[in-house]
Amino acid sequence: QVQLVESGGGLVQPGGSLRLSCAASGTIRRINAMGWYRQAPGKQRELVAAITSGGATNYEDSVKGRFTISRDNAANTVYLQMNTLKPEDTAVYYCNADIMTPWGGGAYWGQGTQVTVSS
Repeated sequence: QVQLVESGGGLVQPGGSLRLSCAASGTIRRINAMGWYRQAPGKQRELVAAITSGGATNYEDSVKGRFTISRDNAANTVYLQMNTLKPEDTAVYYCNADIMTPWGGGAYWGQGTQVTVSS
């Protein structure tokens, strides 16, 4: 069984920073792309940033230059460094990973971590 466990959310003032982490555990053969999504109240879940196994990245336009996604393949962990946070970044952030196990592959989700940007 594969699990994604997120950490690092919380309350921060506008202009502040947070770092999210997401660690995958279980019987994992390979992890392909990993990413972070977010969902604000009343809105659809949207992709924030993604990173391939080779390190190629892409970002949603509103976070470019402020957020950085990275991963540690040896630790099966993906990070999201969020700087210059804005109130509109407030949302539940979810980790996602495309994981191959000995029994097949699929997309896995973390439980979500709340990020609140407010003074």
